[in-house]
Amino acid sequence: MSRLGFALAAAIAVLDQASKAWIVDLLVEPGRGLNVTSFFNLVYVKNRGISFGLFRVDDYWGPWLFGGLGLAIAALLVVWIVRAETRWVAAAVGAVLGGAIGNILDRIFRGAVVDFLDFHAAGYHWFAFNAADAAISVGVGLLIGISLFGPAERTKT
Repeated sequence: MSRLGFALAAAIAVLDQASKAWIVDLLVEPGRGLNVTSFFNLVYVKNRGISFGLFRVDDYWGPWLFGGLGLAIAALLVVWIVRAETRWVAAAVGAVLGGAIGNILDRIFRGAVVDFLDFHAAGYHWFAFNAADAAISVGVGLLIGISLFGPAERTKT
């Protein structure tokens, strides 16, 4: 089971980094954008905070602080994958781990996380995000679903 989790994590991290390299090459500088549809744009945003730009830190130590926190969380996720009792849990935690690794790599090599997917409707824009963020959200959603609707734990009598 852990092999599935780690393979999924690696695939997500590679896909995430490849998509970010493509967007950085396509749009060259932060702040640029490309209209794709009436509800979706590609943008180049450097997120120096955590989720949704919260706790933004522009100082030199910001990427190291958030990168270190991400590494600590990734280590816990590795332990969780190794201890996973089902393929679904291993896959869900693998998705979260792959997304975390993708964003950690950004902090180390780019000094900030690259976000580029921009959905909008009726003048409202959702926060820009990336493939790593999507994988983390899907993984967490699966974990919630598994905990709510998965098989009940057997109790010893």
